[in-house]
Amino acid sequence: MTTLCLAEHHNGVLSVATARALTAASALDGPVHLLVVGEKPIEVAANAARLVGVEKVLCSDAAALAHLMPEPTAALIANLADSYDAIVAPSTATWKSVLPRVAALLDVMYISDVTAVVAADTFERPIYAGNAIQTVRSNDRIRVLTVRTAVFAVAPEGSDAPVEMIEATIACDDRATFLGEAITRCERPDLATARIVISGGRGMQSKENFRTLIEPVADKLGAAIGASRAAVDAGYAPNDQQVGQTGKVVAPDLYIAVGISGAIQHLAGMKDSKVIVAINKDVDAPIFRIADYGLVADLVTALPELQSQLE
Repeated sequence: MTTLCLAEHHNGVLSVATARALTAASALDGPVHLLVVGEKPIEVAANAARLVGVEKVLCSDAAALAHLMPEPTAALIANLADSYDAIVAPSTATWKSVLPRVAALLDVMYISDVTAVVAADTFERPIYAGNAIQTVRSNDRIRVLTVRTAVFAVAPEGSDAPVEMIEATIACDDRATFLGEAITRCERPDLATARIVISGGRGMQSKENFRTLIEPVADKLGAAIGASRAAVDAGYAPNDQQVGQTGKVVAPDLYIAVGISGAIQHLAGMKDSKVIVAINKDVDAPIFRIADYGLVADLVTALPELQSQLE
């Protein structure tokens, strides 16, 4: 079977989520073609061609695809679908908007948040906030799925696949237009792909404590900063730092949960982390049930002590 894997890129930079989705696509046992779409995405396509496991890269350059608007992007993918047995994309905001439309156009099932490829037609995905794993078998002629990239390894570089330009034969759809975007720039690692994440919860008590207690430790560790939904709702941290079922799903090598009780909503977004460290003054906090290491202490004293040990 031949699989079409969709590339995630922003501002001319290929996202590591693409390399992780490629690992999942390669598990389907067959050649993998990587599709890069956008306006002037040639450099991104060249970088994608270096990923091991890519047989060839398809590149579509069109102004209508400049911001990966769901309607024209879905139409393009649907036009290409007859040549493939599966369409795979990382489970990002972009592709979670596009892939359901592709599935609807093809009249097939959409399978979201795949965490394991059991067979070419069988997949595992979490349900009930990650408390159960559902095994799904699809008999559709084309499988359309997004994969939870945090649980898949990054495909290495070293290949030299050919890049083929394709024409974007899509009708103009003016029902939705791009108005603008606000880009948040941060020198810290991206939360979704960081190797180390330190997150704060309601126990942080204030936005100022995030700045004076969490940030210095994150700087020492080279870590991304996350937050629980309770902390975001309280205004302690911005929305793009939320980890959980309604936020970002992460699986870093090290996850440090500070002042986080461990509600199901939050655990669904981080429990696949390799090592989990919890700091909480409540000895009965549910977070300790899944933590590899737990420290029962007041975060106001524990975090400065941790920072001093990292000097």
